[in-house]
Amino acid sequence: MNKLVAGNWKMNGSLAANAALLGELASSGVAGVECAVCVPYPYLAQARALLDGGVLMLGAQDVSEYAVGAYTGEVSGAMLAEFGCRYAIVGHSERRALFGEDDAAVGRKAAAALAAGLTPIVCVGETLAEREGGVTLAVLERQLDAVAAVLGREALAGVVLAYEPVWAIGSGRSASIGQVGEAHAGIRAWLREHCARPADVPILYGGSVKPENAAELFSVDEVDGGLIGGASLVANDFLAICRAAADAQP
Repeated sequence: MNKLVAGNWKMNGSLAANAALLGELASSGVAGVECAVCVPYPYLAQARALLDGGVLMLGAQDVSEYAVGAYTGEVSGAMLAEFGCRYAIVGHSERRALFGEDDAAVGRKAAAALAAGLTPIVCVGETLAEREGGVTLAVLERQLDAVAAVLGREALAGVVLAYEPVWAIGSGRSASIGQVGEAHAGIRAWLREHCARPADVPILYGGSVKPENAAELFSVDEVDGGLIGGASLVANDFLAICRAAADAQP
């Protein structure tokens, strides 16, 4: 499979800044790797117009577990699909920590994304206390089990997974190559037990990925790309990371 690099803009952007950033990204495509940007909801229409006909994919940063109805403030998968989204991030650590999303809710959101024809990017990862307590793999398995309980073996093959150690996100401190390799190998082993087509599921790494460390991270076995935060807001940095992913293709 081609590596995937998805930029998560988080709550950043403006109409003017977006136009400049997306214009530069759209005119500088990188062959051999799939690239996507997950933008805030209000900018989906602008991003779709600027990316129309190009190779850069569009995604959202969340999706409602509900399809339609009296759910003030929610945005459904069908709505995102109408705006041309291919991906929807679910279970990001900031959603879990700041907005109380639990493992079961992440599973329901992943199912809602799939039902709308979107590919969910399901985030899993441990806190620093869990890492230091030696329970990283147990935490990842618990989070993944909740998704599998909702999706089942067949549907699970349609997701993208993203390992994001919570303590590395936005901190400038990336996990070591050994830590990344251990976590990704553990996730792949879990997939072999619970997924109908485990080799079809990409596993991204997210956590302070930048041009300086991207090549080394993407060289690790079972790292199939990256979920990029701050660096996705700088065109040259994001493109450099995409090129590193392309260069790491087997």
